[in-house]
Amino acid sequence: MSKFELKLPQMGESVAEATLTTWLKEVGDTIEMDEAIFEIATDKVDSEVPSEVEGVLLEKRFNVDDVIKVGEVVAVIQTDQVIEVASNGQDTTEPEEAIEVPTAELESQISQVQESIATPTPDFGSSERFYSPLVRNIAKEEGVSMEELETIIGTGKEGRVTKNDIKAFLEHRSTNGSPVTAAPETKEAAPSPAKPKKEEAKAAPIPVASGDEVIPLTRMGKLIAHHMVESISTSAHVQSFVEVDVTNVVNWRNKMKDAFQKREGEKLTFTPIFMEAVAMALKKYPLMNVSLDGDKVIKKKNINLGMAAALPDGNLIVPVIKNADQLNLVGMAKTVNDLANRARNNQLKPDEVQDGTYTVTNVGSFGSIFGTPIINQPQVGILALGAIRKMPSVIETDQGEYIGIRSKMFLSHSYDHRVVNGALGGMFVKTVADYLEAWDINREI
Repeated sequence: MSKFELKLPQMGESVAEATLTTWLKEVGDTIEMDEAIFEIATDKVDSEVPSEVEGVLLEKRFNVDDVIKVGEVVAVIQTDQVIEVASNGQDTTEPEEAIEVPTAELESQISQVQESIATPTPDFGSSERFYSPLVRNIAKEEGVSMEELETIIGTGKEGRVTKNDIKAFLEHRSTNGSPVTAAPETKEAAPSPAKPKKEEAKAAPIPVASGDEVIPLTRMGKLIAHHMVESISTSAHVQSFVEVDVTNVVNWRNKMKDAFQKREGEKLTFTPIFMEAVAMALKKYPLMNVSLDGDKVIKKKNINLGMAAALPDGNLIVPVIKNADQLNLVGMAKTVNDLANRARNNQLKPDEVQDGTYTVTNVGSFGSIFGTPIINQPQVGILALGAIRKMPSVIETDQGEYIGIRSKMFLSHSYDHRVVNGALGGMFVKTVADYLEAWDINREI
């Protein structure tokens, strides 16, 4: 018998910690290889952590709602497998003379572990506003109530409260008129206390009649709701609409899809074609591939396209196609299909929903002709793809004009008028349209 320590894995370069949301196994439960043991959440995505060995769960090191750093041991598993450990570049194995714990003693240990598990730390409150696990942890340790936390003005991205914000608040917080910690007197003016958030008009409570069903928002639902409201209050939204003749695209895709699936083992949808058009337009108009930070415009080097995907529970997630302009159509199709499938199965990694520079959403998949999407902060633009419909249209030829049936759709471009003017916003979406209308029906892939 040996013990295996299951650690919180690295979930991406920018992710250092996560919150434990659910234990899927209890102490004493049998665990199979690759079976999920617990669920974690970052500010971007929820995911399951599987076991690397098979055995029996012997110990839980953390409780639900605890913040865990990458590399910390979360669970201990009793296993019959030989555990290999890297040492000085070589693998070593468990000594052969390892003592086998008798069954009765093992059961006693499990019982003691179950009794010693601490009661989960109670949640200090819920809010429509997002707070990172680090900020929540500091608030719990310092006894900051939700009411106090809501008054802190955030200086982070999208107005989020940062570690420095809550530390500054703690330095100047008063309890019953007395400072918690007295700030030393200096000749320089002390920093002003954090000003309370401007009082917002609150909607009157909605009466709940007999038979009405009250459905609480999920954690992800709350994050999305907060993110959308923050975006509307941050960006000056303007929309431009263009009708596009995509007859060549439709005919080409119908001609190529069977051969493509047979050769590549992948479905050829319209999405990678549209993504290729958007990536090309962003290369032509790099000032659409920017973020606004105060009075500074940050022009992004990479073109990372967010692809809004609907989840089975009705929520929305935006996986990101990194360096989309460097992919050919085959690579784009494979990436789109992979991200969409794993998004639906809740298998995305935190890094795969971060660092987007522009977003595309397909409202046409639900039958909508066009839409006015909300910008995904801190980006400055988002493109909505409307439903493709067969429409009567005037066709111009060298022999004259006539009416014909064409496949058409609307492109709806929402952009931030603080930094993108109407000319740039209009030229960008027109470029996407021109690219699609000029699609080569004889193109090979």
